[in-house]
Amino acid sequence: MYKRILKINLPKNQSAFLWGARKTGKSTFLKSLFKDSYYIDLLRSDLYIKYSKEPWLFREELLILNKKLLKKPIIIDEVQKIPILLDEVHYLIENEKLQFILCGSSARKLKRGSANLLGGRAWGYHFFPLVYPEITDFNLLKILNQGLLPTHYLSVNYNKTLMAYVNDYLSEEIQAEGIVRNLPYFARFLDSVGYSNGELVNYSNIARDCGVSSMTVKEYYQILVDTLLGYFIYPSTNKKGRDTIYSVPKFYFFDVGVAGYLSKRTIHELKGESAGKAFENYILMELMAYKKIHDKNYEIKFWRTKTGYEVDFVIEEKKTIIEVKISRTVRKEDLKGTIAFLEEHPYTKAYVVSLDSHPRKLTLDKLEILILPYQHFLKDLWTGKII
Repeated sequence: MYKRILKINLPKNQSAFLWGARKTGKSTFLKSLFKDSYYIDLLRSDLYIKYSKEPWLFREELLILNKKLLKKPIIIDEVQKIPILLDEVHYLIENEKLQFILCGSSARKLKRGSANLLGGRAWGYHFFPLVYPEITDFNLLKILNQGLLPTHYLSVNYNKTLMAYVNDYLSEEIQAEGIVRNLPYFARFLDSVGYSNGELVNYSNIARDCGVSSMTVKEYYQILVDTLLGYFIYPSTNKKGRDTIYSVPKFYFFDVGVAGYLSKRTIHELKGESAGKAFENYILMELMAYKKIHDKNYEIKFWRTKTGYEVDFVIEEKKTIIEVKISRTVRKEDLKGTIAFLEEHPYTKAYVVSLDSHPRKLTLDKLEILILPYQHFLKDLWTGKII
């Protein structure tokens, strides 16, 4: 058991959604946090069939429970499987003053089916793979290969575990819910996206690889976003003189291990292009989790010019940029993109996350770049010193 850092502190009668990708540990977390709560798991086929056919039974069965039990949050796991239950939840919140925690791996079916999302009556929380403060046995090489879904990080045969994860996602999340018409095309798309993870999205190239239209590829990407398997990172609009890219996003998977499995990548040492891409993906995982867990209201973007200058992550609202380098000694010549950005935006805090053994400050004229070992950066990030 890893101690998870997410806090769910709900006032009396306040309900909540908890969203997170498959196998991030949502169910285990809720069962440990609300040990005495009434728990409904819609993965159980008997409950799924019963409530799908006669959703009012859900309300009638709850209302006969012990009054003490009804004063605790009622947990519904995999709530997206039966969207109509949210009408019953709405009624019980309004008329019986009951409190719910509604857990799921995708809001896609709810949104697309115009389900009742409770009109602001439920707060939103997000659950992620393991993050730096939760990991007592931190091993970067292991993380880049196995990822940080708890069972994957602990697995003695992570390749089989990752293969099962992707296959279960295809069969249970995509095929069983009827999200796509042609599963083989979507599986081919997943493989293609694995190889282009963290790069500028080229819908036409992927469409050609998969044998589908560009519009279908866009829809497939949206499925990954809706099922919480990845993020679009958009280019910074904070441009001045340089000819910057401002319309093409990048896509990153939510977990570096899943991305590695799809690209058939194994990293044997912390060096080289593959390790660098995985390291960048991992740092983004931490940035995204920190942002969501702490309810930070900013966007994580990137900056790139048509001449090739690039900064991995830009937080415009905080005047902060972050560059990721899989290097044990970062030098000035490694930071052309960072320097170019600072020349245009001189009042920006610039961090470089690397394998350097000690923190140091690189000063160029009036420009300052703080180079931090990744452990130092992650500690500072989660204690609020970076953003």
